[in-house]
Amino acid sequence: MKILITGGAGYIGTALTPILLDEGHDVTIYDSLMYDGNAILPFFTRDKFRFVNGDITNESLLLDEVSKHDVIIHLAALVGYAICEKNPSYTELVNNDCTENIVKHLSNDQLIMYGSTGSNYGKVDDICTEETPLNPNTVYAKTKTSGEFAVMEHSNAISYRFATAFGASLRLRLDLLVNDLTYLAVSQGYILVYQPEFMRTFIHVKDMAKSFLFGIENTNKMSGQVYNVGSNDMNYTKRQVCDMIINKTNAVVYYNDFDSDKDNRDYEVSYDKINKLGFNTTIGLEEGIDELVSVFQILKTKDKRYYNDGI
Repeated sequence: MKILITGGAGYIGTALTPILLDEGHDVTIYDSLMYDGNAILPFFTRDKFRFVNGDITNESLLLDEVSKHDVIIHLAALVGYAICEKNPSYTELVNNDCTENIVKHLSNDQLIMYGSTGSNYGKVDDICTEETPLNPNTVYAKTKTSGEFAVMEHSNAISYRFATAFGASLRLRLDLLVNDLTYLAVSQGYILVYQPEFMRTFIHVKDMAKSFLFGIENTNKMSGQVYNVGSNDMNYTKRQVCDMIINKTNAVVYYNDFDSDKDNRDYEVSYDKINKLGFNTTIGLEEGIDELVSVFQILKTKDKRYYNDGI
């Protein structure tokens, strides 16, 4: 198949691209290289790889590429509270308007897969299923929710509400909870944590990538549906996450309510729907922390490329 990944030079896309290439698919990354292009350099040696340097707001270039592909994996977005709050109007344009634009120009036989987020749920007391009412609290969550709604208007669409990502990819991110805390534990020997009893759910970036291949291979069963993507075994409080990290790094943790999660992510999620179809995650949190500790042994300095916090 011919597969287009918008925002493919990012955290998920750089984990996903080699998986699709290994399966024999033709893969095009469409990306503005907001965080530079070093992460995609290894792909240029692959025969079935193409790169288009384009902004998601460039309508004519984007739609020309969309028209050439069987599957559009739509990852291009402003991701996270910080960057979205800095420019809410631009976030609305990128996360909502550009998503609507893609959907309007799809043919019925084109599949679109959307990287949505568990942040759409906000704070929920019960276990979240795909039927739980959405309660987004921030610009990021609200625009991802509206983008998800737009995608699901298409006749051939799959949306994934991902758990909180962790782990290393070619385009590393340090502004994710597990990645950030592990980096601080390794680099400075202590971590500061707020709202330690808040419940979060997690997924390794490689498992996120594999979920897209699973969706492509099971389109007939999955099209027209939204899925929580993660593991029922990886619902943890932030305190439990910290315990794992300090056990592996000998760092010290300090708990203090000096800040709060603006998305109010405090929930437990059920992943039964996608699990029943045969998709299960393969990398646990402790294994992922081991991986990150190894990576951070050689990552000596912070770099703005590792943070989704600026335009």
